[in-house]
Amino acid sequence: MYRHERRSTVKLLTAVAALALAGCATHQGPADNAQVPSTEKCARTSEREIAALFDRWNASLQTGDPYQVVANYAEKSILLPTVSNKPRLTPAEKNDYFQEFLKKRPSGKIDMRFVEIGCNSAVDAGLYTFTFAQTGEVVQARYTYTYRWDGSKWLITSHHSSAMPEK
Repeated sequence: MYRHERRSTVKLLTAVAALALAGCATHQGPADNAQVPSTEKCARTSEREIAALFDRWNASLQTGDPYQVVANYAEKSILLPTVSNKPRLTPAEKNDYFQEFLKKRPSGKIDMRFVEIGCNSAVDAGLYTFTFAQTGEVVQARYTYTYRWDGSKWLITSHHSSAMPEK
């Protein structure tokens, strides 16, 4: 009887370990909660590379071309901008926002950042300051960018920015 109980315990522990490993090998999708198969390969990255994505985005602002800015965003993404109450979901809506935003000739500078890296995803959040060359206005804001690796490059899946509430 002891051997039978021991085999049952071993089988149970093996099953629990298999489930735990399966849980580690899957990832909950951000929007549809669908599981990503364990065959997904995680892109190698670093905090430095994720931080450089802001520089890429900021450089696209300097072109003055809204299409170049929107190219940083995944097809399925959301922009919650600092100076607009309207969430931008489609490339056309983002383009519309950036056409107006770029007229002010913005330039951003990171003041403080926190980066977290996952499997084919990353978050860059913190504080930044924007200077608008057209008006000289300076706006301090909080930001969060989430990124997803699409197999060839990192794209923004969500971008939230809000002006600092306290002066």
